[in-house]
Amino acid sequence: MTTRITHDATGNCMITVLDTACLPPAERTGVWAETTAQALVTTRFRFPDPANFGARIRTMTLGPAQLSTLSYAQLVSYRSPRLIRQSDPELYQIAVITSGRQGIEQARQNTVLGPGEIVLYDSSRPFEASAHGPGRCGSLVLQFPRRLMPLPDQVVARLCGASLGAADGVGHVFRQTLVSLTEAAPDLTARDRQRLGTAVIDLAAALIARHADRTSQLPAESRMSTLFQQITAFITQHLHDPGLGPATVAAAHHISPRYLHRIFQAHGTTVNTFIRQERMDRCRRDLADPALHATPVKTIGARWGYPRASDFTRAFRTATGLTPTEYRAAQKCARGGRRVPL
Repeated sequence: MTTRITHDATGNCMITVLDTACLPPAERTGVWAETTAQALVTTRFRFPDPANFGARIRTMTLGPAQLSTLSYAQLVSYRSPRLIRQSDPELYQIAVITSGRQGIEQARQNTVLGPGEIVLYDSSRPFEASAHGPGRCGSLVLQFPRRLMPLPDQVVARLCGASLGAADGVGHVFRQTLVSLTEAAPDLTARDRQRLGTAVIDLAAALIARHADRTSQLPAESRMSTLFQQITAFITQHLHDPGLGPATVAAAHHISPRYLHRIFQAHGTTVNTFIRQERMDRCRRDLADPALHATPVKTIGARWGYPRASDFTRAFRTATGLTPTEYRAAQKCARGGRRVPL
């Protein structure tokens, strides 16, 4: 078994990795059951092909929430009323299916899901879940205490075991946020994770409210946080557009520029600053990429919203103190010796 536990300065667990590939086949199913009971919730398993079973799990704490990345062979898991009586952490769990065909039955709803679909379930209600393949199945699972859900239980309960649709709209933002969090995990501080945990719970609530048609019941701060996530996702998808600015962003989300500025002010930044930083991050990345060394500097600038080479040079020098050409040369030299921070 490969297990790694990383801690920050306060001793809080950041990432746990379990890979059954290093275990003898006879031990894999038992260790998997024990690990998921600790990392997720206690369930009973049935394995159609135990001799060839394999699985992997990674978990990351996000303040009051936890995000898990899972990969597993075919299995069926049960959470019975008896198990709930024995141990119930009282969690909501929202899974984004990343591979395979998977099913869940909870609260008299029986749903089969494919990649890109999202499902909600509740540790306080019995359920049966299955993974059918072909090949390995995978999912991203966000879990958090039920008491932190800003929507009434009766609203959430009728969606347990039901598909929350494919990852489009709010679902797309939710999925992309989870993926980005797993990618950024090594660079997040404890304070980062605490703040992001609150934001991702708000986003989960917005997703559920959308499907329950109860968005108006969300607290104002939750609606604003969710809108911020949607807007920043929109911005990152349109960085190539030279006309991207507060007016176009506000119009695309049917809000006033004044309200848009309030949203960004609440997150400690401005619209223009966010756009500029995102563009500069991508320009620095591309200029430092050896695979793009033959790509003209002006092409990289145009790719990220600077169609005029002079505008790109001026903006880049303001942000970094170097011209794009100087920065690229410095990065090339750094690859042969001392690394220059990006």
